[in-house]
Amino acid sequence: MRRLAPLLAAALVLSSCGSSEPVADPTAAPVSPTATAVVDATEAPDPTAASIPVSTEADSTTPAATPAPIPALPTPQVITGGEGPTGDLLYVSRDWATDWSTRTIDLDELRIGIQVIPIRDRIPPIDNPEFSPASEAGWSDPEPGLLLVMGDLARFYPLAMLIVHEIVNDEIEGRPVLVTYCPLCNSALVFDPVVDGQRLRFGTSGLLRNSDLVMWDDATESLWQQIGGEGLVGTYAGLRLDVIPSAIVSWGDFKTGYPDGVVLVPPGHPASSYGRNPYVQYTSRTSPYPRFFDSTILDDRYPALARTVGVTVDGHNKAYPFSVVQDNGAVNDTVAGVPVVVLWSPGTADALDSPITAEGVDVGAALAFDRRVDGEPLEFTPVGDGRFTDDRTGSTWNVLGQAVDGELNGARLEPVVHTNEFWFAWAAFHPNGEVFGP
Repeated sequence: MRRLAPLLAAALVLSSCGSSEPVADPTAAPVSPTATAVVDATEAPDPTAASIPVSTEADSTTPAATPAPIPALPTPQVITGGEGPTGDLLYVSRDWATDWSTRTIDLDELRIGIQVIPIRDRIPPIDNPEFSPASEAGWSDPEPGLLLVMGDLARFYPLAMLIVHEIVNDEIEGRPVLVTYCPLCNSALVFDPVVDGQRLRFGTSGLLRNSDLVMWDDATESLWQQIGGEGLVGTYAGLRLDVIPSAIVSWGDFKTGYPDGVVLVPPGHPASSYGRNPYVQYTSRTSPYPRFFDSTILDDRYPALARTVGVTVDGHNKAYPFSVVQDNGAVNDTVAGVPVVVLWSPGTADALDSPITAEGVDVGAALAFDRRVDGEPLEFTPVGDGRFTDDRTGSTWNVLGQAVDGELNGARLEPVVHTNEFWFAWAAFHPNGEVFGP
């Protein structure tokens, strides 16, 4: 019982990986006590600490530019045949219909993130989301959330809710969209969930790879990586979901920039039941949780939990560390021949450090855009208070890429695909990507 007790204590915490309140069913069968997920009692003195000790390693804070070229995303190599899952993975997936014989990864790369069976969808996605006008919502200004703009429609998905659910199977004017967030990587991405003409419903698999959410679809039970949208195992192994541009911004910036926008409504719960961060002091760590990430592949050019703007253009990847973007205010650059600008503005809280998501330290918002207007590239200069001017007309712009004054008033920059994940995650999934340095 000495070994089983800490496992069950960990289950109540880790089963809510991404949830602000435990969702574990105490009557559910626990992971086999012979599984490698068993934690020694000396590793988990505090059952609220996710049974994972805080690293005391020193951070590396010296940034360095990388001269490596920007390669296009490779076509994943599909492996067929071979053995299926064994050990812990076999135990937790024994009822799945996943085709394990078709995959792009070694199955040993998958880590079990949920410690109570069944693990799939124990972090419950939202399947029929509802929204209310921004004018009727009461989120505090620093509250971070995912911004999705499609045509003239703008939606805000508070991270306080995405931490709990991680996936929203949504639809905008008849177009299906898949909204995802992995708190362990701070990666927020939106995908087109239509594959081979079929709309897929996605859920949380309970598995992780490089500490990132692994999703599953209920049509083929294939497994999908959240960062990159790649099919990892099953019928759709080797395919990639199309990414729809989105960004992490503050509630204050959203309601100012999109006063007619809408915000996700808590499904069956009062808004007050959201906003508690289960990952207290996570971003104060010097490394991700070792249970879910191989520390030998950490890239020490930047602190592991430092935020990074990861830009993808035509399959080419380039990282812009928040520290560099904040120092510059605006970074004018070119990626894969496309002129881009990365803008930074204060006012967005860190949802993953303070016990309350809106009360975290101000980490700001950093968004990336195609900086061409009418086919001509603009150069942007910060002028303070989250505002910028362009070199051609002197118009004033906000961090959302909207011209709010001057000759171009009313114009809007087109976003490029970008993320705000932690440095360790970006570097792990883009080992050959280029990094913008000072």
